[in-house]
Amino acid sequence: MSAKRHLLIVYHSQTGSTRQMADAVIRGARHPDIDGVEVRVVDPLDAGADDLLWADGLILGTPENFGYMSGALKYFLDRVYYPCLEKVDGKPYALFVRAGNDGTGAVNSIQRILKGLALKQVQEPVLVVGEFEDSRLAECEELGMTMAAGLAAGVF
Repeated sequence: MSAKRHLLIVYHSQTGSTRQMADAVIRGARHPDIDGVEVRVVDPLDAGADDLLWADGLILGTPENFGYMSGALKYFLDRVYYPCLEKVDGKPYALFVRAGNDGTGAVNSIQRILKGLALKQVQEPVLVVGEFEDSRLAECEELGMTMAAGLAAGVF
């Protein structure tokens, strides 16, 4: 049997809709049909370089704040960037964003930082813009499930 793979989920939510998205992502990542993946969920204010170095894959989630990622997620990325530089090259990541505007500023800023870390985006971001619809939660669950299944199968 191969070693367990590690999936790190770091997200921030203030009003709750991003938390609903995160809960769906986590539910998908922990789907009972997926074996061999340990899922660690950490608040961005508590997550650090050790968490990212532990992970074989990463999922980030944030609300759009002032056309950008949340300050808490930015703080996490600030703290892990240099300690993880050249140590996480090629690790897969996925992203979900709850946006009141259009979400492009949040998505682009995160992608730019993760490109600098040489992480590899393996799924299109789930971007929920405007009115929150519970029907979009299925996409979030699929995001988590796809990442975990990909890690378990050695695809990522």
